[in-house]
Order: sequence, then structure tokens, then C-alpha cells
Amino acid sequence: MDLEKQGAGRPVPPPRPSSPRQPEAAGEGCLVVAVRLPVRIFVFLVVLPVRMVWDACAVAVRWLDRAVFRPLGRALWWMGRAVFVWPLVGLWRYGLVPLGTALSWLGNLVVVVPAGWLYRHVLAPLGHALLAVLDRLTRYLVVVPGAWLYKWVLTPLGHAVARCAKGLAWLVGMLVTGIGTGLYWITRILFVLPLLAVWRWVLTPVGRVLAVVAREIGDALGHAWRVAGYVSLAVGRFLGALVRWAVVEPARWTYARVLTPVGHLVRDAVLRPAAEAGRAVGRAVRESLDSARATLRQARADLRRMLVGERRPTPVENRREPIGGDTRTLGSSTTALTKD
Repeated sequence: MDLEKQGAGRPVPPPRPSSPRQPEAAGEGCLVVAVRLPVRIFVFLVVLPVRMVWDACAVAVRWLDRAVFRPLGRALWWMGRAVFVWPLVGLWRYGLVPLGTALSWLGNLVVVVPAGWLYRHVLAPLGHALLAVLDRLTRYLVVVPGAWLYKWVLTPLGHAVARCAKGLAWLVGMLVTGIGTGLYWITRILFVLPLLAVWRWVLTPVGRVLAVVAREIGDALGHAWRVAGYVSLAVGRFLGALVRWAVVEPARWTYARVLTPVGHLVRDAVLRPAAEAGRAVGRAVRESLDSARATLRQARADLRRMLVGERRPTPVENRREPIGGDTRTLGSSTTALTKD
């Protein structure tokens, strides 16, 4: 009794719902168990190459998008703007808008203003006069005869037509009801009951089997696609590592450990001494050419001096005014008037 009382106060935990994707083993039939494993193996073998090709195409498309399509799209965008958008904008802004403004002003001046004047000063007074006369004519020529015709002719005729239509509708309804009842029972006996039997005893079991097969195929496809993704990722990483350790790392090691020291050795032992020797030879050649040029210039000057003689220096005439004590004054003897 104490145990029952202690257990009665505790809440009973709700039962855990089973996953719709993974039915319980007790609810699965032998057909599900027999179909699942072969279908999953076959679908995995079919899906794995497709997934690997899909991943390779996705990598190639991402590279093409990053390296080709985006720059090409930007170039085409700017080309399209330069070829189409900017000329159209210029045409709209500097051609169509001023032309539309001019046409609007011209239409207002030619059409709107005369039409407004005609409406205000001609049509409106004429319309008011005609409205005053037509009101009376309409009352005595249209309203009064129309009311009399509606009251004494159309109303009795309408009541008679309504009674006839009501009787005809009742007769048609009875005929349609009888014919519909007969057709209902004929259709039920000839079509509905056989179709219901076929649906209940043939199509429903076949549909359940096909639903189980389709569900298992769908689950197998999803499972195989995910597993093939992992396999494709592993293969891609393996190939990347293989290329890295087979090509990249040997090339890097060769460049760092072989080509770089050899290049430094060739630079220090061959290229730099050769460059220094070339610069020394160049300097020696330039100095030899300079000395030969100076010797030739000296020999040519000596030959000219022997043939022509020494050239007298050209006196330089000082045309400036004397400065300081050499300034010309009246008391100085340098002027022409006080010269002895």
C-alpha cells in the first residue's frame, strides 16, 4: 500500500514518439527488411560516381565563376552601360525631355486654352439653355407615357410571364430529378461499386507495397548521397594530399634545398665576378677611348698650329660705363673737350 501511494504521486512520463524516418522494428514487415539492404547497396553503387562527378563539377564551376564569369560579367556590364544606358540617358535627358516640354507648352497653347475658352463661353451657356428646355420635354414626352405603360401594360404582362415560368420550372425540376435519380443508381451500380472494389482489394495493397518500395528507395538515395559525399570528400582530400606530397612538396624542397643554393652559388661565384670583370673592362675601354680621343684632339691642334699659326685671341670690347674713379666728368682728361 505504501509503495502504491508513493508511485501514485509521481507523474507518468509520456512515451517517446518513434521517428517517422526510422520506424520501429516491431512495425516493420518482412518486405521492408528484405528490400532495404539490397536497395541501399545498389543505390550507393549508382550514386557514388554521380556524387563524385557532381563535386568535381561544383569545384570547376566555382573556379570558373571566380576567375572567368565574374570579370567577364563586370566587363559586359560596363560595356552595356557605355553602349546602351549612357546614350539612352543622354537622349532622354537632352533630347526627349526638352522636346516633350516644348510639345506640352505648344499643346497647351494651341488646344487647351482654346478648348477652355470654347467650353466656358459657348458650350456651357448652350448646355444650360438646352437643359432648361429638355427638362420639360422629357417629362411630358418620356416620363408620363413610360409610367402609364409600366403600370397598365408591363406589370400585368410580367405577372403572367412569372406564373408561366414558375410552372415550367416546376415541371423541368421534376423531370430533372427523375432522370438524375435514375442516372445516379445506374452510375453507382455500373461504375462506382466495381471501381470501389478494385480500389479496396487491388490498388490499395499494390499502393502500399509501392509506397514501401518508394520510401525505401528515397531513404536509400538520401543515405547514399550523404555517404557518397563523405567518400567524395575523402577522395578529394586524398588526391589533394597526393598531389601535394608528389608534386608540390618535392618542387618546394627542390627549390629551397637545391635550386636556391645553386642559384646563390652561381650568383656569387660566376655572375658577380663576371659582372665585376665586365664593369672593369668597360671602365678600361672607356679610359682608353678617352685617352685616344684626347691624343687625337692634341695632334689635330698641333697640326693646325703648324699650318696656320697661332690664332690671336679676339679682343673683347667693354661697352659698359666706367665704374668708380673711371667715371667720365668735366674735370677729367678722359673727355674729348679737356684732352691735351
